[in-house]
Amino acid sequence: MNDRNLVRGLFLMAISLAFGLTAMHYPVGDFARAGPGLFPLMVSCLLLLIGVITAVRARFVEHVPLAFNFKNIGLILGSLGGFALVSHFLNMIAGIIVMVFIASFAGKAKYSVLRNLYISAGLCLVALAFLKLLGFNLPLY
Repeated sequence: MNDRNLVRGLFLMAISLAFGLTAMHYPVGDFARAGPGLFPLMVSCLLLLIGVITAVRARFVEHVPLAFNFKNIGLILGSLGGFALVSHFLNMIAGIIVMVFIASFAGKAKYSVLRNLYISAGLCLVALAFLKLLGFNLPLY
């Protein structure tokens, strides 16, 4: 069971089932008049399909050992916590920048401030599109 691909597929299936079963408690409706449970149910079905494909594929490819890097797990969790704190007390753009700069320490590539600025700018543009085009209520600035 130390196969990273198999564990990845099983984890995706578990997450999709958790959200899919929760979505079943909401009215689904139909495609003409979608209910609040239709979109999460569709996304969880697609994620379940990806998880099944990943788990089946793991049987046919070379096994990759599963290893945990607790430093990287801590960095990613810390970046998410930093994003939440900075977004709450300052604004979301600063939170995105803090999240990217902390999370990039977990990567294997050489640390690059310029790359982090590009990634932050891209994520800020996506958040701005959500705000302006989709009408999301985001505290960007």
